Amino acid sequence: MYFLKRFLWLFPTLLVISFLTFVLVRLAPGNPFVRERAPATPEIQRAIEAKYHIDEPWLTQYLRYLGLLWEKQKDGSWRRVEGGVIAGDFGPSFKYRNHTVNDIIGQGLPVSLILGLLAFCFAQGIGIPLGFYTAARRGQWGDYLGSFFALLAFCIPAFVVGPLLIMVFAIKWKVFPAGLWGSPLHAVLPTIALGLYFSGRISRLMREGMSTTLQEPFIITARSKGLSETGVLIKHAFRLAVLPVVSYSGPLLADLLVGSFVVENIFHIPGIGVFLVNSSLNRDYPMVIGLVLLYAALLLVLNLLSDFGYALLDRRVKYE
Repeated sequence: MYFLKRFLWLFPTLLVISFLTFVLVRLAPGNPFVRERAPATPEIQRAIEAKYHIDEPWLTQYLRYLGLLWEKQKDGSWRRVEGGVIAGDFGPSFKYRNHTVNDIIGQGLPVSLILGLLAFCFAQGIGIPLGFYTAARRGQWGDYLGSFFALLAFCIPAFVVGPLLIMVFAIKWKVFPAGLWGSPLHAVLPTIALGLYFSGRISRLMREGMSTTLQEPFIITARSKGLSETGVLIKHAFRLAVLPVVSYSGPLLADLLVGSFVVENIFHIPGIGVFLVNSSLNRDYPMVIGLVLLYAALLLVLNLLSDFGYALLDRRVKYE
């Protein structure tokens, strides 16, 4: 019942997010059509604004965007305006002419999804074993070296790692391509650049969770019964120690799926992260709102899945 309520609350939450985003993007002065190279005449400007309904009141524009606007016909009847978010239509892009927001998302989202999933697996594959190892070797050289690597990965951002990887592995050694997106080899350097930072964070979370769990009374009891150290670490400690990582994985995956703007720019990858930033700068209202709603939906759904996984791993957690 708890997860059903959480799922049902997704829709009003997305509605509130869409309204706030709609209002905030329109608080910026001007509109998407006042920054053209050749300024249009007032008549052309009014015609463009009328075509995209920018000249309407904000509430009317918002209802039209949602697909909840009803217009009176010539015969006196009322008819709902076709399209809108409720029909899965995010509208036309104001800057990418002859393209809708759905077209751009359909082209860029698969690329961002693949890159994000690869970076997520890389971060988890490096961070969890490293955090587990450093906690198991607490106070030893393995702990110091692993913790140093995790701290180093955590402190160096992607816009520093990306160019370094290109210079070493693409330009000097010519092992991997320097950019673009065409083959599995093209994904190697972007995946490392995007996932390395998060692997450091995951390692720190895993290490702290493991260190705390190893101090629990049931771990001491298991050791006193003669259970091997490997059995204690894997059978008893790991399942609880990984819970902070599980909680962090939902927001992390949402960030990686649509928030890889820096890495996509460095490696010239045609994902949606670039569109998210450029549309904000260009005041492309439908694009901004559509991508924000996409990100919010991913974040809410993945958080819900994280809570579900948390409950599966820790039977002490009961959602009413």
